[in-house]
Amino acid sequence: MYKIQEISIVASFLGLWISTHFSGDSELLLGFALILSFGMLHGANDILLLHKLALHKKTFSLPAILIRYILSILLVAVLFYVLPTTALLGFLLYSAYHFGEQHWHSHWSNASKTLTPLFYFLYGMCVLCLLFLFNDSEVKNIVFEITKQQINNLHIEPLLLGFGVATVTTYLVLAYAQKTSFKKGLKELFFIGLLALIFKSSSLIWGFAIYFIFWHSIPSLFDQISYLYGNTSFKNLTKYCKAAFPYWLVSIIGVAVFYFYFANEKQFSTLFFCFIAAVTFPHAFVMKSMFSKNKSH
Repeated sequence: MYKIQEISIVASFLGLWISTHFSGDSELLLGFALILSFGMLHGANDILLLHKLALHKKTFSLPAILIRYILSILLVAVLFYVLPTTALLGFLLYSAYHFGEQHWHSHWSNASKTLTPLFYFLYGMCVLCLLFLFNDSEVKNIVFEITKQQINNLHIEPLLLGFGVATVTTYLVLAYAQKTSFKKGLKELFFIGLLALIFKSSSLIWGFAIYFIFWHSIPSLFDQISYLYGNTSFKNLTKYCKAAFPYWLVSIIGVAVFYFYFANEKQFSTLFFCFIAAVTFPHAFVMKSMFSKNKSH
């Protein structure tokens, strides 16, 4: 895990350098390329993970799992079309929890079943609020294109302050209860400062791509490989990629079809956001199930 963090830090500084030396269009292309590659890859093996989880419970065959997974994605897509405001809000709240869980799940042992999920959510909201704070106009445009509601003030500053205070308070309570060192918290404050610097210097897509790939997707990918194959060797990484390739390819084709059918209605960044939202809901559920299974052993 420490090596992954080192990679994340180095990659983040590289991303920061790119944001100060490349144009906005270049950032946009690089951001989409990263999300379509590593970002899509880290969620491409959800079916394989679900199959292994189902084998433990001796429930559902692989075709049944695949059908249920696809239906869940379609259901979210329909929800974005029918109730866009509700779907968008639900996506943001659920994504915040998912980001926090992925980042912190290995830190807490025998922690509070109430405070720990709350902490995951609060931490994820801090990251999202930071991203939105420095990309206010882009966020408003996406919200308008999805919901058709014009928002003049997102009130990000007070939200960030509130979530920040709540996150620190919850962390201190959990750390005290488990008698763990506060060094982890200090290190995480540095990481948050680094992300704030990147978000401030980057476009919305590029800033999100740096966080999503290097602080979320790659650590998640290694967690999945460890769960599926026992360790994170290069051989197992190759196995993972081979197993994920068909689903990854289908995802890429899905993005292309999505774009060609709806490109005239919305900007591609907004369409891409909706597509990511549609696949995030089932993926976050799969990862939560995987983490719960790991803790039960």
